[in-house]
Amino acid sequence: MIRAFAAIALPEDIRARLEMLQHMLPLPRRIAPENFHITLVFLGDLAEDQLADVDAAFRGLRAPAFELRLTGVGLFGGNKPRNVWAGVAPQPRLDHLQRKVFNAASGAGVELGARRFTPHVTLARLNPVRVDLVRLEGAIVAESGFETDPFTVREFTLFSSRRSGNGMVYEPLESYPLEPVAD
Repeated sequence: MIRAFAAIALPEDIRARLEMLQHMLPLPRRIAPENFHITLVFLGDLAEDQLADVDAAFRGLRAPAFELRLTGVGLFGGNKPRNVWAGVAPQPRLDHLQRKVFNAASGAGVELGARRFTPHVTLARLNPVRVDLVRLEGAIVAESGFETDPFTVREFTLFSSRRSGNGMVYEPLESYPLEPVAD
């Protein structure tokens, strides 16, 4: 079984900006910059033949390239936060791509839960018992104006995910180009 997900990998300059943002926040367990991404759909544990079906479905997917910008920072988990994230500015073409990726995976036989798509980049995972919430919330308010320059999304990627002694390791398995946008 291969644990897999489809995501948008981020360009080096955007990852560098996110890494600087991490250092502005009191984060005990930072996500490694090489692991920054925007998840389109989490596929779970797949057998190799099912992964091949997903790959074939993704190869047939057509969607236009688009501009994207990261903006804002926040917490998931309410009173017991578990994740710190950087937000994504609203972009209808991102939503369109996510729906197409979700439908393609579903059509390939992957059972997906009905979760609302909330595009973000995870910066850190938290242990709610050990986090100094007052300090963290203050730092997040101070960095709430975080924003990147726009960047062009030209492809999405199928990743495998496995645990290692140093956290998660994400390996790109295949990338799927988006259609160029005419000027």
